[in-house]
Amino acid sequence: MNSYIANALSDFFFKYETPRQVLVRNRRVGVVCRLIQLGVLAYIIGWVFIYEKGYQSTDTAVSSVFTKMKGVAYTKVDGEEWVWDTVDYVFPEQGDSSFVVMTNYIITKGQKMGKCPELYPSRVFSSCLCLAAPLLRPPQGHMTGKCVGNTTKTCEVVAWCPVEDDRKIPDPALLMSAENYTLFIKNSVTFPAYGVKRSNLVEGIDNQYIKSCVYDPTTSPLCPIFRLGDLVQLSGFNFATIAKMGGAIGIVIDWTCNLDYDQSECKPIYTFHGLYGNPNETDMARASVGYNFRYAKHYMEDKQEKRTLLKVFGIRFDIIVRSVARKFDIIPTLTAIGSGVGIFGVATVVCDLILLYLLPKREFYNNMKFKVTETQTMGESQLDWLDYLYPLLIGENMETNARV
Repeated sequence: MNSYIANALSDFFFKYETPRQVLVRNRRVGVVCRLIQLGVLAYIIGWVFIYEKGYQSTDTAVSSVFTKMKGVAYTKVDGEEWVWDTVDYVFPEQGDSSFVVMTNYIITKGQKMGKCPELYPSRVFSSCLCLAAPLLRPPQGHMTGKCVGNTTKTCEVVAWCPVEDDRKIPDPALLMSAENYTLFIKNSVTFPAYGVKRSNLVEGIDNQYIKSCVYDPTTSPLCPIFRLGDLVQLSGFNFATIAKMGGAIGIVIDWTCNLDYDQSECKPIYTFHGLYGNPNETDMARASVGYNFRYAKHYMEDKQEKRTLLKVFGIRFDIIVRSVARKFDIIPTLTAIGSGVGIFGVATVVCDLILLYLLPKREFYNNMKFKVTETQTMGESQLDWLDYLYPLLIGENMETNARV
């Protein structure tokens, strides 16, 4: 019994079995096999290692963005001069990564709470229709149900009076000086897996450089100061047109860093994309063209609260940070090599299919590749076993009888 166990353990631990291989001398199959192997090799080297950097691990950065606008605009409307600074034309004022720069506006001054007529005289003819008017169009205030006016009838509302008249958008040239505003972007990223911290104020960008530089994709690609007119142009828009109706522009800061090189090589790349507000016939035919919102400035006059209402048309900027860092790592390298070696088995599978199912000599190749053992049926094999067992059984019985 002990020798049987020892032999079984010896067969299990100290022997190696290899699959049976057949050397086939066939030019067509050989060429197919080598072409597939070359294709797999090109995929592993070209795509996995060179393009996808399969020998490196990756990490995504934690990012923060700070912005600051600078510039002054001057307007003169109906003989009234107005100077606009960043507090007036940037919303919100905290320097977020998403903000709006006002380029056009409709102003309604001296509004106070009271009763006044709406601006839609063509839709009503009697007081009963004034009660049903909200079903046709949202009112400009709370409907009283009365029709007012002598020659032109319209509905009376309780609202901030006089109500806003936004039926005609003014000439955006009022704030065309916004084209010369400058935007300063300060961005920092941290790759926690590698302990690397970077800022878009990279090496060589000091206070003296910032005072004189303006971003240019060719001559100054790392300058963090952007002219508003250049941003609009680089995004594919026309400033004069988008300033009238408003729109949105995305600024993408791309940090794609290979940390196998020096950290100073990790630098941002800026790209600009027009999100909506493109002044073409297709967009102009759509509903809700451009970008606008309203805000009010409240004040007290003669002990009565009043407000100045502004409907603001502007350009919304969304700063998006896209970051990924790569560095050599033995684990993904071995994983990529192992998967590549496994893919090499595709050549064997394809060539076996050709040999066993497509070639004229497939029966011959099938017999050479597989050794088939057929199960023996009832007959001579059973008799052989009985001939072997019968003497043993007889001998055992004779021995038992002798003892008795």
